[in-house]
Amino acid sequence: MRVYLLVAVVAAVVTYLTTPLARWCALRWGAITAVRDRDVHAVPTPRLGGMAMFVGLLVALLIGSRVPFLEPVYANPRPIFGIVGGAAIVCALGVADDIWDLDWLTKLMGQILAAGFLAWQGVLLYQLPVAENVISGSSRSAVFLTVVSVVVAMNAVNFVDGLDGLAAGVLAIGGAAFFVYAYLLTIGTGRDDYSNLATLVVAALVGVCVGFLPHNFYPARIFMGDSGSMLLGFVIAAAAIVVTGQIDFAAVVDRVRFPAYVPILLPVAVLVLPLLDMGLAIVRRLLNGKSPFHPDRLHLHHRLLALGHSHRRAVAIMYVWTGVLAFGVAALAALSTTTVLVLTGIGVVIATILTFGPLRGSRRTPDDVPDDAPTVVGS
Repeated sequence: MRVYLLVAVVAAVVTYLTTPLARWCALRWGAITAVRDRDVHAVPTPRLGGMAMFVGLLVALLIGSRVPFLEPVYANPRPIFGIVGGAAIVCALGVADDIWDLDWLTKLMGQILAAGFLAWQGVLLYQLPVAENVISGSSRSAVFLTVVSVVVAMNAVNFVDGLDGLAAGVLAIGGAAFFVYAYLLTIGTGRDDYSNLATLVVAALVGVCVGFLPHNFYPARIFMGDSGSMLLGFVIAAAAIVVTGQIDFAAVVDRVRFPAYVPILLPVAVLVLPLLDMGLAIVRRLLNGKSPFHPDRLHLHHRLLALGHSHRRAVAIMYVWTGVLAFGVAALAALSTTTVLVLTGIGVVIATILTFGPLRGSRRTPDDVPDDAPTVVGS
């Protein structure tokens, strides 16, 4: 556990220290979020935070390679190379988009390239645990499922990146739950070696988010931009895929057998708000006869602001929902299903009260969001 905490701390410190440099680059290169019709901010803000996040991730994984405890993880370098290389492709693509505003097709092709590189290095969604069976497909289907999963995750995080501190905070909380889940599940297999690639990558991801948040809290001095949102989506998806390939389902003890058979459920719980927001946006735009990529001001965070919540309260509510759902699934690795359902139910009730309860101010339409509300940097 201490080794993973070290990796997280290194990622956080490096990201925190390099974010001002990323801000300087954004100002020099013109990577600035201008005031657009769908935005409610008044001051243009630099948006290359993903550069600092990638550096934090890279340095943390390099430091991890020097730790004896993690030697088994680095014994096969291909998966790590696939994650780092794919993250580099995604970050470079995001930097280009932050500077030149690439069209959606170019970004999609770049995302597919990064996901394909990950699959080429052996990080494949080649088995899906369902009930008492493990479904395995052909190599082609594994590549297809991998690419689709990674691309969906990247775009989901990009969709939710609409309030200062929202995407980084959601991934930090969800990543922490993922870390606990992966670590406890590895211990539950009865192995003497607790080193695990998924746990390592998620620890670095959490550290990256924590290190970036002080610069990104409202009012933000820098946005992560597409270089950051796509990076976070790529890494969390890669970690989820690794989990399905590294857990020995036959060796899992009875106490954790149920969560061992649904490891794909936790990444969905972590990304449930981004996925829900993306799904609703696509359906809404298609029903209105518009492109799924046509921007609007009807995202979940817009609706929270319209309910009367302040910027900070809207972000906090999204944090609460993510924590309830993500830790609810992660708890399956340590608690009985009944206990988890009861605790999660209580959490859902509390989150619902916070969302619709008396703490919110007067209702507003999305067009009435005040001028001091945050920039919307997602789609």
